[in-house]
Amino acid sequence: MSKEDKMLEELKRIRELLEPKPAPPAPKPKGLWAEFIDFLSKYKVMGLAVAFIMGLYLGALVQALVNDLIMPIIGLAIPGLENLATIEVPVANQKFLVGDFLVALITFIIVAFVIFLVVKITRRWGIE
Repeated sequence: MSKEDKMLEELKRIRELLEPKPAPPAPKPKGLWAEFIDFLSKYKVMGLAVAFIMGLYLGALVQALVNDLIMPIIGLAIPGLENLATIEVPVANQKFLVGDFLVALITFIIVAFVIFLVVKITRRWGIE
């Protein structure tokens, strides 16, 4: 065996020693409470719950913004309409609540845009 082959063999052994060993599999938690805690941490249920609650109240806040500020401003811009959110279109003894639909549509657009901005900012910060 040549000197170069010996050096290569030695380098291979050094590389094998320096490579990290695979971690042993995590033991399964024992007991109902431990399994529950493992479930919460593994699937990030608390973060999901917080996001759901924040989204719910964000939606309510945007709904109030649209109903109380944006729709009256639009109503001021269109002469003859005092409150745009209460527009009803009667057709064949049926009332189509166009104003309610406009409020829901504007609310959805604002909430979707805010969520888009939050996701964009968190990705920029490196949070997935």
